[in-house]
Amino acid sequence: MEKSTKTKTNSNMNIGYIVFMTIVAALGGILFGYDTAVISGTTEMVRNQFALSSMREGWYVGCALIGSICGVAVAGAMSDKLGRKRTMLISAALFSISAIGCAVCGNFDQLVIYRIIGGVGIGIVSIVSPIYISEVSPAKVRGTLVSLYQLAVTMGFLLAYMANWMIDSGIDPALAASGEELSLWQRMFNTEAWRGMLGSETLPALLFFAIIFFIPESPKWLVVNQRLAQAARVYSRIYRAEADVKAEIAATNESMDGENKCSWRDLLKPGILKAVIIGSTIAILGQFMGVNAVLYYGPKIFSDAGFTDPMFSTVLVGVVNMVTTILAVFIIDRVGRKQLIYWGVSGMIICLVAIATYFQWGSAIGLGNGFMLTFFLAYVFCCAISISAIVFVLLSEMYPNSVRGRAMSIAGFALWIGTYLIGQLTPVLLGWSPAGTFLLFAAMCVPYMLIMWRLVPETTGRSLEEIEAYWNKQNKK
Repeated sequence: MEKSTKTKTNSNMNIGYIVFMTIVAALGGILFGYDTAVISGTTEMVRNQFALSSMREGWYVGCALIGSICGVAVAGAMSDKLGRKRTMLISAALFSISAIGCAVCGNFDQLVIYRIIGGVGIGIVSIVSPIYISEVSPAKVRGTLVSLYQLAVTMGFLLAYMANWMIDSGIDPALAASGEELSLWQRMFNTEAWRGMLGSETLPALLFFAIIFFIPESPKWLVVNQRLAQAARVYSRIYRAEADVKAEIAATNESMDGENKCSWRDLLKPGILKAVIIGSTIAILGQFMGVNAVLYYGPKIFSDAGFTDPMFSTVLVGVVNMVTTILAVFIIDRVGRKQLIYWGVSGMIICLVAIATYFQWGSAIGLGNGFMLTFFLAYVFCCAISISAIVFVLLSEMYPNSVRGRAMSIAGFALWIGTYLIGQLTPVLLGWSPAGTFLLFAAMCVPYMLIMWRLVPETTGRSLEEIEAYWNKQNKK
């Protein structure tokens, strides 16, 4: 793939406006992270209050993932039909409904329904926000800006952990046993704290909904749908030179090959189909390399390893995850996607093997908790700076303009299927053999790196149209 000879200097771009649009779309990532992580603090309280069996407890934890799978299944077609901006508004509305509903629900079945609604919002925003950011970002800074979405996800995780800790500290057992008629506020923050934990998402969800009105529709979506005058107005706010505006519109129009609408059948074209299969494989393999097992089951893993304060160790995981993602934001467009994968995944393999060694022979050879924690945090670092930082960047930029929404929806569907499976299988795998579990995660890193090496082009610094041209050339091979 030949690198473009066209360059646009920072002076020709309205960087402040580009960053503003990126931050607004990335707020969806905070909601994604919050909604995903907040469940960890509520499980025991919900189980006790509603006398849940193990199966129903598992359903409470997993029901949002089912919603996420449904969300990604429709997100691509929805964003291609309605536009990126309207689709983000729908996801924000779903988050708001879910948060408010969880806070006021009357029984367990209603709680599950509202959690599923929130899961649909997660699935939709996980597709449309990265797409929007990639489509408003100039090629030279696209990786940095799309990776802000992943940073927002890690911020959502930390916000959820902090909210859980603060609300949990306000529980008043005496008030719960008093027999008094309690207000909703008292139930949310004093006696049934899970309501406050889940309901606190209302504020960021409503903020996300309101601020979306201040950003424009994706200019590439407007061009694809032949709304050229609107696209020109948006591009004129991104680029100061009229020549750059015309060049962007012309490049997108040229990549369309005269086709203004797309169908699912377009995904079967040889080059595009290859890109979809590769993207889906990367998405699902990434889940079986241990990232979500670590984030969802960190306290259990640390407890099984003999840590006396597993929750504190989990907080350290969250801090390392977010700080490393900040680092990734600054280097992703300098180092390149594939180089970060090579170094990061190689480090993950070493750390996973070390953790497996600790579980299998640690006590016999005198390995302490410090050994385990060091390699665990090193694994989180390697993961956060490579596959976690890159997955949404790569998936948002590797598909042609005309089918980007649908193609990324398929890859996102694969990602969430993998997330659901690893969420269900990890407790079983850990019960079978913690050492074997981490060796399995290490083994899954190998095909991931081989696929990146042999089948995925380096996209750093390439325009979306140049990346599309690469996949179209695959038709001839």
